[in-house]
Amino acid sequence: MYLGVETSLTGRRWVGPAVEVQRAADLIVQQKGLPGPVAQVLARRGVAAEEADAFLAPALRDLLPDPRLLKDMEKAATRVLEAVARRERIAIFADYDVDGGTSAALLLDWLRQLGLRATLYVPDRIDEGYGPNDAAMADLAAKHDLIVCVDCGTLSHGPIAAAVGADVVVLDHHLGGETLPEAVAVVNPNRQDEDGDLGHLCAAGVVFLMLVECGRQMRAAGKTGPDLMQMLDLVALATVADVAPLIGVNRAFVRQGLRVMAARERPGLAALADVARLDTAPAAYHLGYLLGPRINAGGRIGQADLGARLLATTDPHEAAAMAERLDLLNTERRDIEAAVRALAMAQAEDRGFDAPLAWAAGDGWHPGVVGIVAARLKEASNRPSVVIGIEDGIGKGSGRSVTGIDLGAAIQRLAAEGLLIKGGGHKMAAGLTVRAEMIPQAMERLGVLLAKQGADRIGVADLRLDGTMMPGAAQVELAEMIEQAGPFGAAAPGPRFAFADMQIFHAKRVGENHLKLSFGDIGGPRMDAICFGAYDGPLGPRLEQHGGARFHLAGRLDINSFRGRQSVQLRLEDAAAAGS
Repeated sequence: MYLGVETSLTGRRWVGPAVEVQRAADLIVQQKGLPGPVAQVLARRGVAAEEADAFLAPALRDLLPDPRLLKDMEKAATRVLEAVARRERIAIFADYDVDGGTSAALLLDWLRQLGLRATLYVPDRIDEGYGPNDAAMADLAAKHDLIVCVDCGTLSHGPIAAAVGADVVVLDHHLGGETLPEAVAVVNPNRQDEDGDLGHLCAAGVVFLMLVECGRQMRAAGKTGPDLMQMLDLVALATVADVAPLIGVNRAFVRQGLRVMAARERPGLAALADVARLDTAPAAYHLGYLLGPRINAGGRIGQADLGARLLATTDPHEAAAMAERLDLLNTERRDIEAAVRALAMAQAEDRGFDAPLAWAAGDGWHPGVVGIVAARLKEASNRPSVVIGIEDGIGKGSGRSVTGIDLGAAIQRLAAEGLLIKGGGHKMAAGLTVRAEMIPQAMERLGVLLAKQGADRIGVADLRLDGTMMPGAAQVELAEMIEQAGPFGAAAPGPRFAFADMQIFHAKRVGENHLKLSFGDIGGPRMDAICFGAYDGPLGPRLEQHGGARFHLAGRLDINSFRGRQSVQLRLEDAAAAGS
């Protein structure tokens, strides 16, 4: 227990750094002279003192794997380059989420720079569902020589067989089955015959590696290809939005990609940043919470290919119009999501959160928001969660998992046992299609499979803290150094710090349910904090009506920019009465 907090205002126990982490942090401070909070973050991430400098400045050239480590990579690149040389008709079949859209945009951009226009096909989430289907693939094959499936295709034996007359290349990262479809190449770090060392890549990362291999083959032939470094903005967006682990080369993808994005040279991303009112240099947080959801909105409830077309366009006026459309769709998506979330949460709470699986299903729930609602249910329950929308007797659902529990493998097992029409995904997220009458049986069986992985033994989530800090130490320079240890996200949680025994000076409700406050010690430096969604739980009412009581406050450091001035604020996540 950290700072004596057994039960915080949100019901969590606070846990501080382990003894060995503290020792490692002390060693980094001694040997490298880094500030304590920075050293704490590095130590928690397992970075030794001698590795600190390289970790804080990840270089793509040092972390980029050899693309040929992936099976079929050479074949895939060779076939794509043949299509370019012969000026063949190329189609790109992409998934409808951010990873699919960015993967498609990468290829469209790369081909455009080589003088080729490819056909983009993104299936409709409701009418066609996820991945290639027989009709679409047969139609594309009749009009094209090569079809490249991105972020999908690994399990699409039938649809790929239906592409008669065209070659098919698959660039994917979803969990593979025992057999692969009859394609020219299936490049996927999560094929069953891969070693899994690159299993953390999202689909856009796989596509980027194929373009690296294409560049290598072009140079060997005495040719020059497009500048791939300028495409890392798309890879960064996909990596964060698809919740890919921010480890290994993914760190370098995101760090370098954010730098490229800050230059605002891609019209689609610049327009999207404008409608999202992003007026600072982008950080990983913005990709996941501002840009990603807007691109996803097209695939969820609107025009499936809108996100990919926005990212690929070179026309600023077209980009602005598409970004505005996506922003409106995102607003509509939030309204639909709120309605489904309320119903799903109530249903799941009635079942209780003690089981290995939290789930909910309902008639008419929009399939485009069930994944987001599943994520919210997972956060509330600290359990793998599945939410299913039912239409005409068929349920289409999406699941999200917690660290250490492989949901994709369990759902794939369910499909193999005949309890689902189809299903698959990866460790942290998966999708499924199921007959309505089979939902209770399928969810019961899924719970059994997840219990074998220990999902029923997960307690209330502890709040893990990297240390304590005083308001006077929370300067912009320190926050920037901490950010260098990122980017933070999946498998690399952002650092949290506690501000112990603080006096709250001002606290007021802002917007619909957020809390703004300032805190510090009497006579000492003060600091601002913002708590998003504070009034959805106990934090808002308790801290607003603090009555002069002192609190331990915990959260993450944010750099706030206002009228050209930067300051550090606390993104408040939890609090506990001091001395309790």
